[in-house]
Amino acid sequence: MMGQRVICIVGPTASGKTAFSEQLAIALKGEIVSVDAMQVYRGMDIGTAKTRKEESPCPLHMIDLVSVHEDYSVACFQRDARACVDEIAQRGSVPILCGGTGLYLDAVIDEMSFPTGSNRSAARARYEKIVQDEGPLALHRLLDGRDHQSAALIHPNNVRRVVRALEMLDEGVSYAEHHKGLKSRLPHYDARIWGINMPREQLYSRIEERVEAMFANGLVDEVARLDAQGIRESQTARQAIGYKEVLAYLDGDLTLEETVQAVMRNTKRYAKRQLSWLRRDGRVQWISVSQIDQGEALEMICRDWSNNSDANVSHAI
Repeated sequence: MMGQRVICIVGPTASGKTAFSEQLAIALKGEIVSVDAMQVYRGMDIGTAKTRKEESPCPLHMIDLVSVHEDYSVACFQRDARACVDEIAQRGSVPILCGGTGLYLDAVIDEMSFPTGSNRSAARARYEKIVQDEGPLALHRLLDGRDHQSAALIHPNNVRRVVRALEMLDEGVSYAEHHKGLKSRLPHYDARIWGINMPREQLYSRIEERVEAMFANGLVDEVARLDAQGIRESQTARQAIGYKEVLAYLDGDLTLEETVQAVMRNTKRYAKRQLSWLRRDGRVQWISVSQIDQGEALEMICRDWSNNSDANVSHAI
């Protein structure tokens, strides 16, 4: 599949990726594939800044796929997103991947394999019971005793990853060895990756404004509804920024003001991790919004696509 070309629009949360991708899709007559680990969950709308399909000015894929009480692995995402990309290309449209979940993007555009795992396995239930009965340190010690190298890579409080590392060991795969393999890239698609960047102060201000808007638009009510639907049953969905903090508020562990501040703080930290992940990828061509306006950036990407494509695309900016 290396011959299939795709465009990727990446960057930290609140950097304006979605709006930019929509304009690009209009200009190139393309379709957007969301690359977001949490937008696949139905009902997780406000806290993920999700664009509804009926509100999108262009075809939008890979949102609202599963219920919040289910787990949806990166392997599932890889399979389904690649199917979307291939179908878009077969229709003669331009596949535009948009998102900030670095591992999920890499899983789609690069050759990566993942252990199968079972979301409802007896082993997972056993490991989760250890956490419940003895705490996360006990589970981490179990991993350390079986695979010291993997344990050294994972913080004891990252329970989900510790559980996954133990499951991988049960399947005969070391997390540490698998992690080494992620650093070597063998492309699955011919990806042109464009990253949106801005001064940190501007990004943090946008994050604060977005978080305030989420709470004003009903984030607490959304999380309460999802709690009733079983969001706590999902190891993935319940850990989403904005949702885990509001769940703590609903449990009485935080005040509302503490909750808002925690979401802002954790979102800023997440943005830093996103940028660190993307900056390790030498393929990303960065667009600084402080140096180039959106129209110029769109023109540049359209021109790049046209110059490197046999397709006859429209540049109606």
